[in-house]
Amino acid sequence: QWIVRLTPLAGSSVHDLLRLPLSMDVWERSNEGLIVAIGETQLAEITRRSLAHVERLYTVAEYERRARQREEPRE
Repeated sequence: QWIVRLTPLAGSSVHDLLRLPLSMDVWERSNEGLIVAIGETQLAEITRRSLAHVERLYTVAEYERRARQREEPRE
């Protein structure tokens, strides 16, 4: 699973992205786009159908690892 930024293409909106019949967990929403956790299959479908600009940020595992490192006490 990936954490990605989805940005609407010209002629579409964030609202259009939210209406996509794909399983994705929306983490953040702004007028410019969405930050979502999404599986590889759904991500491939968005890319194949050119539904949005996709920027892969982290895998979910990488994000969780970084979060744990930030929480560890520094000596």
